Amino acid sequence: MDVNADFSKRVLLHTDSIPWEDSPMPGVERRRLDRVATENERVTTIVRYAPDSQFSSHVHTGGEEFLVLEGVFEDDYGDWPAGSYIRNPPTSKHTPGSKLGCTILVKLWQFQPNDRTFVHANRHKLGSVPEHNRPGVEVSPLYKDQFENVRFEYWQADTAVTITAAGGGEIFVLEGSCIENNNEHSNELNQHSWLRVPVGTNINAVAGPNGTTVWIKTGHL
Repeated sequence: MDVNADFSKRVLLHTDSIPWEDSPMPGVERRRLDRVATENERVTTIVRYAPDSQFSSHVHTGGEEFLVLEGVFEDDYGDWPAGSYIRNPPTSKHTPGSKLGCTILVKLWQFQPNDRTFVHANRHKLGSVPEHNRPGVEVSPLYKDQFENVRFEYWQADTAVTITAAGGGEIFVLEGSCIENNNEHSNELNQHSWLRVPVGTNINAVAGPNGTTVWIKTGHL
């Protein structure tokens, strides 16, 4: 079944309010954000691993990227605590699980077929740099090529922010809150809110009183 599969439409979800669904593996639950149900299933999901749960070993033919939101995620490449951002490119293989339990935001089948770049980063260890011509914004770049731009952004309290998403985009709030203003109305985004906007869109937001930390991906839609 498709879920939010029309990428010409804007979607805003407060993911902590979505009911958990069982996955095929015991102890692993999920919240689907978007899904294109084809043979090569493109999907964005929140996944929660109970302690001592895991998936069987598998190859990511279409690549996988994920953010660790809580706990510690484990696979063949290491142990990844909260704050980690991981890109496992097409043809990579691993056995994912968690001894302590964890929650991740994961995206599947959204890589270019020839991409072979691994990224292992943690926002609590990365530095950040002020963004040119965007006062009150600092950036930690994660990955960029001709097809997409992925980064963490840190918005100071009450900062007005514009994100150009000519190729479409999405943001996921990691800490704090913001008010997003579009042509129709304003919306409050809190921790773990997810916004996806179509091609040719700008995201306009104002950071909350305690600032905002977001994960951003643009250009890929």
